[in-house]
Amino acid sequence: MKRSPSTLNRLANSGLGVVPAVVGVAYAVRADDGMPRLLTVPAVLGFAVLAVRGYRLGAAWDHARITVRGYLRTRVVDRERITEVTDFPALRWTSRDGRERWTPLTVFVTSTGEPLTTRTYKERAVRELRH
Repeated sequence: MKRSPSTLNRLANSGLGVVPAVVGVAYAVRADDGMPRLLTVPAVLGFAVLAVRGYRLGAAWDHARITVRGYLRTRVVDRERITEVTDFPALRWTSRDGRERWTPLTVFVTSTGEPLTTRTYKERAVRELRH
């Protein structure tokens, strides 16, 4: 089963990278010297990656494993290694070498100002993960 937010929510998630990238491009266009322009390139590229990852936030699972796409990394965890789905929500799991791990499910974090339908969708997804 694959769970990702609505298109509007996905666009909002990508805003974390889009807005600074646009500001960086505007700064580079207005910069007088070549060095500030050159220094904005890696920043804009980094924010562009963050925007794409924000848009692709989600979780997918089947009987064997769960894949969590976050802002910075994608984790694949075997279901047998998961010890708990917390209220945050996050996965608590044990790595192959026995270390306790924690992977936040950023895509399912709820906030007080979001629409009821979005909140319900996220809560239902966390309930499904727990089963």
